[in-house]
Order: sequence, then structure tokens, then C-alpha cells
Amino acid sequence: MKDFKNFFADLGLLYSAAIWGSTFFMVKSALEFISPLALIGYRFLIASVFMYILLRFMKRPVFKNFKNGIMLGVILWFVYFPQTLGLKYTTASNSGFITGLFIVFVPFMGWMLFRKLPALNKILSVFIALSGLWILTGGMNNINRGDVLTLITALAYALHILFAGKYMGSGSDPFVLTFQQFFVVGVLSIISALPFSVSLSWTQGHVWWTIAFLAVFPTLSAFLIQMISQKFTSPVKVALIFSMEPVFAAIFAWTLGGELFVLRRGIGGLIIVSAILISELPVLNINKK
Repeated sequence: MKDFKNFFADLGLLYSAAIWGSTFFMVKSALEFISPLALIGYRFLIASVFMYILLRFMKRPVFKNFKNGIMLGVILWFVYFPQTLGLKYTTASNSGFITGLFIVFVPFMGWMLFRKLPALNKILSVFIALSGLWILTGGMNNINRGDVLTLITALAYALHILFAGKYMGSGSDPFVLTFQQFFVVGVLSIISALPFSVSLSWTQGHVWWTIAFLAVFPTLSAFLIQMISQKFTSPVKVALIFSMEPVFAAIFAWTLGGELFVLRRGIGGLIIVSAILISELPVLNINKK
């Protein structure tokens, strides 16, 4: 039964990586007509409304252990805002690679925070996946302030995976925690826009449909699945599966996006997939004595 649950947890995380990878072009297009803070704010507030309705229907307390939701929400805001803002100053390849550094940060930040290192094969898999990510995205070129902003995203991404794993492991309700972090991200985004007179409107009507889609699929469904899945799998395994996001982005670009297949990116994707498979090999756990 445990293996069955682990399999579906991994499958759910793979879905999340796929849906996030498939929507990059939508976000890029929408930012031509709406500010990053407004896009993030509306996206997460709409998702929180759907979650609130679901929680009321399920008769679950929406603000139980709210401090955990505040913590995850603040961390998640530091995932989305620096990355979105950083894209104004850096290239998509730099952004993709730097964000992907979270797979390295997860095991070592996990050790720093919780004094627990993963099995040796998972640490090895992290560096194999990192090499695949380098090949897939083309690495880094001409470091600028956008890259520094994106590095904040990578650090926050690792923290989000670690703390989500901690809260789920301690028995938190994934539905309640998902609502709470959505609500915090949405409110933080709108509040942050006000002092700087950032416009909260959009200049093209079709942006509304993009916001609605982003709220329901890559936000509501993907993060809820992540919360539930982290009850059954380790943070490092989550990080490795999430490293598939740029792989899916490339696949969608080659198919739906009509881009030409690039052999280098295909090889990078295969290396990342290989890293995930290697992470499942039975080897010695360095935490055991």
C-alpha cells in the first residue's frame, strides 16, 4: 500500500511539473498587458476563493494553524515575485537554470535546518540533474541583476519544498494549508503594489482568461497535489521531480509551440530523467549508523 501511495504521489508531482512547464509562454505573453504583482495577486486570490468554497463545503476550519500558512505563503511569494521581476532583466535560459538550482539547495538546506541528509544516491542524483539542467538551459551567460533576483527564487523554492514537507509530515491538512498560502500570496502581492502605485488593471481583455486558467490549473490543482504528495515522499525526491519542469517546457515548445527540436536540450532532458531513476536505486543511507 505504501509503494502504491508513493507511486501516485510521484505521478501527482510529475503532473505539477508538467503543468508549470506548459504555461511559461502564457505568463510571458500576459506580462505585456499586466504588471507582475497584479498577475500574481489575482492568480492566487482567485485560487484561494475556490479553495475557500471547497473548505466550507468540506466543513474544515480555514484558518487552523494559520502561522504555518503564513510561513509557506511568504516563502511562496518570494518564489514568484523575484522570478517574474527578474525576467525583465535576464534571459529565459539564465532564469531557468538559476531557478533550477533549488535542486542543489534542498538537500543542503535540509541538513542545515533539520540536520538530516538524504541517501547517497539522492545526493548523487541532484548533481546529475544539475548537469542535465545546465545542458538543457544552456547554463548562465552575462550575469546581471535579474540573475540575482532569480537566485532568491531558487532559495525560496527550496525552502518551500522543505517546509511543506515538514508541515505535511506533522499531519497538517493539505487543503487548509493550500488555501492559506494562496491567500497570503494574493494579499501580499496586492499590498506590495499599492505603495509604488503599480497598476492593478490590464490593457487587454483576453488577459482575464489567462489569469483564470493560471489560477485553476498551475496554481490550484498543482499546489494542492504538491501538498498532498509531500505526505508520502521526501523533499529531495520532490525537488528531483520538479526539475522536470524545464523538460516539459521544452517538450511543449517543440510540439504546441512549433519550435525546432534542439539535440542539446533533448540530451539535457534525458540526463534529468536518468537522475530521477538513479534516485530510486537502493543504496546506503548516510543517516543510518
